[in-house]
Amino acid sequence: MKARTPGPVTYGLIIFVLALSAGSATAGPPFMTDDPAPVDYKHSEFYVFSTYDKTKDGKNTAIPALEYNYGVLPDTQLHIVLPYVQSAPNGASSESGLGDVEVGVKYRFIQETETSPQIGIFPMAELDTGDSRKGLGNGKTWWRLPVWAQKSWGEWTTYGGVGYVINRAEGQKNYPFAGWLLQKDIGEKWTLGGEAFARDKDTVDGRGTAILNFGGYYKFTPDFNLLFSAGHSVSGENHTVAYLGLWWAWGGGEKEGNKSSMAPAQDHWALSQR
Repeated sequence: MKARTPGPVTYGLIIFVLALSAGSATAGPPFMTDDPAPVDYKHSEFYVFSTYDKTKDGKNTAIPALEYNYGVLPDTQLHIVLPYVQSAPNGASSESGLGDVEVGVKYRFIQETETSPQIGIFPMAELDTGDSRKGLGNGKTWWRLPVWAQKSWGEWTTYGGVGYVINRAEGQKNYPFAGWLLQKDIGEKWTLGGEAFARDKDTVDGRGTAILNFGGYYKFTPDFNLLFSAGHSVSGENHTVAYLGLWWAWGGGEKEGNKSSMAPAQDHWALSQR
């Protein structure tokens, strides 16, 4: 029996159920859902990470990938990811090399208060730097345009939002996506959480997918964390995904009042790397 592509109602139900369930962790990576909190003004954060995405057609990995974020202005963050990727389709030889470089700007335009969430945008471009003939790139620059919201209560934090991808490369298509996460600080060292992330079909002949993903991070120090997550699709196109990385933060100047994104940021997973 052919599996059905998840529709908007399925997406919404999965995200709603997860948001009401007991959950856990912090903002952005190692998750696919991101948050609206930029890096503090004049501060930096740096990640070394790897991603894994297995489908019925093969495996895609990024080993390693480098991410750098900088608080260029209050409530404004510059962002870049440099991935070294490997494409291993079933029944064919694997290829590896530079993937599509990701650049973006995160801007928070509503601050969080005791009763209302913070809200921001994080437009990103996936630059056409990977060789699409070898399966290492999309073949044309494409865009991800999300809106994210976040609210915290003591040890608990929840964030998520919706967005739209514009991809005009051959065989690809535009599509909406959505994600929501609930996380909890456990003592001084651990933050654990779970998310639901869903998107419509991203290729002309593909299907949409909805994924449940769980993970978090371990704080060796406040400025040096281990990040991890793993998940699997629950509807639509079959995916097994994972993330493992290290995160460092440093910088000077006054910290902003709201919680900054102290843990990876953006959906850097192989599903996105076309």
